[in-house]
Amino acid sequence: MTDNKNPHPEGTSRRRALGGLAGVAGAAALATGTGAETAHATPRPSRVRTYVLVHGTHSAGAFWTAIGRELALRGHRVVAVDQPLHGTEKFIPKAYQEQDLRALETEPSPVAALTLDDFERRVTGAVRRAARLGGPVILVGHSMGGASVSRVADAVPELLDHICYMAAFCPSRTMPSMDACTASPEGQHAISPVGHMIGDPDKLGVLRLNWRTADRSALATFKEMICADYSDVEFLRVLEGMQTDESTTAYGNRAVGRAATWGRVPRTYLRFGKDRTVATQLQDRMIAEADALTPHNRFTVHDFPTAGHLGPADPSPVVNVLHGLGARTGRNPRTL
Repeated sequence: MTDNKNPHPEGTSRRRALGGLAGVAGAAALATGTGAETAHATPRPSRVRTYVLVHGTHSAGAFWTAIGRELALRGHRVVAVDQPLHGTEKFIPKAYQEQDLRALETEPSPVAALTLDDFERRVTGAVRRAARLGGPVILVGHSMGGASVSRVADAVPELLDHICYMAAFCPSRTMPSMDACTASPEGQHAISPVGHMIGDPDKLGVLRLNWRTADRSALATFKEMICADYSDVEFLRVLEGMQTDESTTAYGNRAVGRAATWGRVPRTYLRFGKDRTVATQLQDRMIAEADALTPHNRFTVHDFPTAGHLGPADPSPVVNVLHGLGARTGRNPRTL
């Protein structure tokens, strides 16, 4: 892993835009790692920090199991948020359980009613409660969770000591939504699961995927998108944690951080060099556009050149970076 504080960016239909977002999270993914076993003893932090962790699309707070456990063992408080109708609240279509694919194409979903406002309120509530405990609050988002990070940092910047995007969406003025990000030329480097969607997303109001499929083509696409470097056993664990539906409305909602609020919070980006869902080229463009908005407060970038969308199978390198966020006093990102 190397630090790069000045990365160089590389250089539509709604269905095409949605395609790049499909398999983004995977609840069990990083729980396959062995961070607790491989990490060396680390000094106890001078201040207990609270990490509020936000999952991506089709996922849940359980995505953070391995990372959260290791952060807790290093002396921190950890809150892994379940977004509305995700995780312990998740909606499971009856037709999905029965694998009735014809019925699954039309079964209504309450997830369709969710907006990015709902996601932001859930995370802001967690941040407010965490801040009452005292000590720094670090907000981390993976993939779709980055949109919530930007929204929350706009809403309550005074409660946050640091924000972190882990291969996550960071919309900008030229790409104000996740749809716009994936529809960009850089976003087109992602792998699309359009051919494996269940039903019409415009009619259902959700992007629906059948993670229990036996179709080899679909499974190959899903694996290449989210964790091509994982073993087949690890990939099956990932699939077990995924949920079928994600709101298409949330993908289209604006999530641009403002310079006076979001832009004053020190920020870090974990760049995954083989990401085929939030394409690495798109990550570079989002970093560059954020830095152009607040040149006085730029991203600190940690590069993981061989990592796919879910990050390394062994989460220790990711944990090491997160453990260092907010470790020192002051709010100047250059001191990290």
